[in-house]
Amino acid sequence: MSAPVRLLTLLPILLLAAGCATTPGRTSADDPWEGFNRGVYKFNDTLDRAALKPVARAYRKVVPNWMRTGVGNFFTNLTYPTTVLNQFLQGKPVMGLKDLGRFLLNSTLGLGGLFDPASSAGLPANDEDFGQTLAVWGVGSGPYLVLPFLGPSSVRDGVSRVGDYYSGILHNADIDWEVEWGLRGLQVVNDRAELLPLDGTLQRTFDPYAFMRDAWVQRREYEIYDGEPPEEPLELEEDWLDPEDPASDEMR
Repeated sequence: MSAPVRLLTLLPILLLAAGCATTPGRTSADDPWEGFNRGVYKFNDTLDRAALKPVARAYRKVVPNWMRTGVGNFFTNLTYPTTVLNQFLQGKPVMGLKDLGRFLLNSTLGLGGLFDPASSAGLPANDEDFGQTLAVWGVGSGPYLVLPFLGPSSVRDGVSRVGDYYSGILHNADIDWEVEWGLRGLQVVNDRAELLPLDGTLQRTFDPYAFMRDAWVQRREYEIYDGEPPEEPLELEEDWLDPEDPASDEMR
């Protein structure tokens, strides 16, 4: 059974789940495993400099921009069954139906997702995953975690990658494993090529590890709250107030 057909058969169950959402679990920047995380970050960075970055540079030099855009569109379209599934699980059935329409339109008129007629038709791109769904259901992120090969994450988002993998089209498609992992490799190279212009900014930071961690946490909150993360409340802990300071009485 194809991924879109499976999705359609699940819609009644997902609609029932629409009322399950609670206050979203926040994404924490707590880093109690910083020593381990920095070690993994260094490993990933070494691997990137030695292999992935040179390949991405060659790819960007050889492949024209319009073709890279088409490749990016293709892989983005492959994630859409997962996005649609999570829209319903997060209690957003209207967005889920719109994203289902976007997937079907780009898969047909867009020639398998190489082109993006859905955006011109008023169906903008969205990106939802099981990590965001768990957050919407109130699951906290747990500590910050850097994963080998995969990069910044958290305990919640690291575990949720299992659901993203098994709900993806590449996993469910009836293709040889060599083709599947060849496509996954192309996706990694294409994504890395698009990030090359940001390398200079990262290299100029005082602490690239901390910069990456903070940027990831902020972006994750932006994604979970659909672009409208709440403002951080003003912390006014009783322990911070000096009992000998008259101003403290006014602040209590």
